Amino acid sequence: MKRIWIAALALALIATACATDNESESTGASTTQVPTTEATTTVPPTTDAPTTTQPPAVSGGTLAVSASALGEVITDGDGNTLYLFVPDAQGDSTCYDGCEAAWPQMDREVSAGDGVDPALIGSTERTDGTQQATYNGWPLYYFASDAAAGDTNGQGINEVWYVIDADGNAVE
Repeated sequence: MKRIWIAALALALIATACATDNESESTGASTTQVPTTEATTTVPPTTDAPTTTQPPAVSGGTLAVSASALGEVITDGDGNTLYLFVPDAQGDSTCYDGCEAAWPQMDREVSAGDGVDPALIGSTERTDGTQQATYNGWPLYYFASDAAAGDTNGQGINEVWYVIDADGNAVE
């Protein structure tokens, strides 16, 4: 009986040593180990893993208002939906590392297109020194699982990712 207990303890110690407990810089939350059939993947808790391999092309330095199933929302000049991240609280970006992989930032100067209030356009500096476009103070992001212009697959994810209306507010 003592040998079984020692063997179980040894296995538990090995399992503990092999596990990781990374902290997400963007939210301060622990990452979650998500098993797959082939390997274990680490996914930040405030993002869902993208189902596509590439985010929409980061192009078109113009913001526009486009019609969607959620109403009129802010998009880039190519019609790709833009999102806000509630933890940013209309300030600096807090989406980095794993978060940034699923939610690439709109990282250029932009101009106002149809329906966009130019007074709400701005930018914020990220920790790597790059500029991220903002609208009404919200840093702007794409969602990697939006495969085509007009997609809104990121809407409401974890109740922190939302599309933005023409007034610069979250569409909930």
